[in-house]
Amino acid sequence: MSGNHDTDPFATLARHHAAAEVQDGDRPMRGPVRIGIGGPVGSGKTALVAALCRTLGEELSLAVVTNDIYTTEDADFLRRNAVLPDERIAAVKTGCCPHTAIRDDITANLDAVEDLVARVPGVQLVLIESGGDNLTASFSVGLVDAQVFVVDVAGGDKVPRKGGPGVTGSDLLVVNKTDLAPMVGASLQVMADDAARVREGRPTLLISLREDPTAGPVADWVRGVVTRVSGWPEEQAAGIGAVR
Repeated sequence: MSGNHDTDPFATLARHHAAAEVQDGDRPMRGPVRIGIGGPVGSGKTALVAALCRTLGEELSLAVVTNDIYTTEDADFLRRNAVLPDERIAAVKTGCCPHTAIRDDITANLDAVEDLVARVPGVQLVLIESGGDNLTASFSVGLVDAQVFVVDVAGGDKVPRKGGPGVTGSDLLVVNKTDLAPMVGASLQVMADDAARVREGRPTLLISLREDPTAGPVADWVRGVVTRVSGWPEEQAAGIGAVR
């Protein structure tokens, strides 16, 4: 068992899910929906997580796991900005390349999620933010139910057509910082067209958190994932176990 995160480990998430298959009336219960958020350094992953916490925190019982190699900087940013109570934020120090802890050896992240579930009964959604990585980064299906990959316009409009598992295989591609396009000479239309071509029908959203601090379109997508994965009726997907 890995011991490279800042909380005492509990049982693995797989054991939690097995234990969580209890009945509430006639409705089976399961553990929280888990959504991974990855992308290169500086693409805006932590800012997106913060925006989603602010937007969805009154609707869903949320928690966050961040991944950094040697520090807890991303978790500290979320705590400083008070996007969630401290007990709902956990930090994993991977001590290795970020993709290792979200794809190859996911034990530390499983333990961190299990710890959050034990600390915050009834949590419905856990956002798992990867450390900054390259276009090959992807999450293990044993760790997340769906994954978001974030790139930014400042990297140039060639980024989507470069492909890589993060760009092509993620459930949602977010092209962030669209407000910078005129400053860096990037074409948003080229980025949208290239993303549509390489992603073969998977959704892509172009956003600017400066212009829309709520990350509204991404929040709507997350709501849809929670409804689909949890199996809750749509009217229950927002509200059950909400933060009090």
